[in-house]
Amino acid sequence: MTNTLIQEAKKKMEKVEHDLRNELAAIRTGRASLSILDHIRVDYFDTPTQLKELAKLSVSDPTTLMVAPWDPSVLPMIDKAIRGSDLGLNPANDGKVIRIPIPTLTEDRRKELVRHLHKVLEAHRTATRNLRRDCNEAFKKLLKDKKIAEDEERKALDEVQKVTDQAIAHLDEAGKNKEKEILSV
Repeated sequence: MTNTLIQEAKKKMEKVEHDLRNELAAIRTGRASLSILDHIRVDYFDTPTQLKELAKLSVSDPTTLMVAPWDPSVLPMIDKAIRGSDLGLNPANDGKVIRIPIPTLTEDRRKELVRHLHKVLEAHRTATRNLRRDCNEAFKKLLKDKKIAEDEERKALDEVQKVTDQAIAHLDEAGKNKEKEILSV
C-alpha cells in the first residue's frame, strides 16, 4: 500500500519536472528557438488557437524565426498576438511570412530572465514539496486507521523524502543549466 503511494508521488514529481523543462524551453536566451512561441495563442475566429496550428514555424538562421501561415488572411492576427505577448519581440510582416528577429539580450534583460527563472524554479520546488506533504499525510492517516505499523510509516516517510530530494535535485540542475545558458554571451 505504501509502495503504491510512493510510486504515485514519484510519477507526479516527474510530471512537475517535465513541466519545468517545458517552461524553461520557453525562456528565450538570445538564440532563435521555436519553443519560445509555444505559449502564443492567436485569436482565430474568436477561438484562442496555438500558433503552430495556424502556421509552419521554422528557424531561418540562428537569430531569426519564420512564421508562414497556412492561410495568409491570418497574418495580421499572428502579428498582433506576437507583439502582444510578453516576449518583447518585434515581428516583420512582408505579406506572406512573418520574420521574427531575436534580439541579443542586454545584461539587464539577462538578469531579469534569471530572476524569472528562479521564480519558476521555486514554484516547481513548492509543487514537489506539496506532493511530499500530501503523501506524508496519507501515511499518517493509514497509521491512524491502523492499516500500517509505525515502523512501516517511518520507512515510507524516509522513502518519500529520498524521492523528493532526488526530484528537487533534478529541478535545481535543470535550473542551473538554464541559468548558465541565459548568462552565456
